[in-house]
Amino acid sequence: MIIQLNADRSLNINEGFGEKLKVSIWKELARFTEHITRLEIHLSDENGDKAGPNDKKCLLEAHLGGHQPVVVVGVANSCEQSVNGALDKMKASLEKVLGRLKDH
Repeated sequence: MIIQLNADRSLNINEGFGEKLKVSIWKELARFTEHITRLEIHLSDENGDKAGPNDKKCLLEAHLGGHQPVVVVGVANSCEQSVNGALDKMKASLEKVLGRLKDH
């Protein structure tokens, strides 16, 4: 599974945080690695430089070999919280999608 991290210009994502994030996501999605060919992480700040509640957004896009990508979004006060929310949604979505594929 290839993990790509993309962040908008208003977020200051240092290399250490990016690597820590990739390792954390890899661990959380380890049971799905045989199905996911690529996972894209898109982090953004919806308000740019302005402060505001729930303005950090994490979009996760899991590409499954030969199938449509699974896309989920998490929104929260911090990047870490938005990633965790998106990860919870991704795990549930992948279980659902892969369960359907297994049944067919």
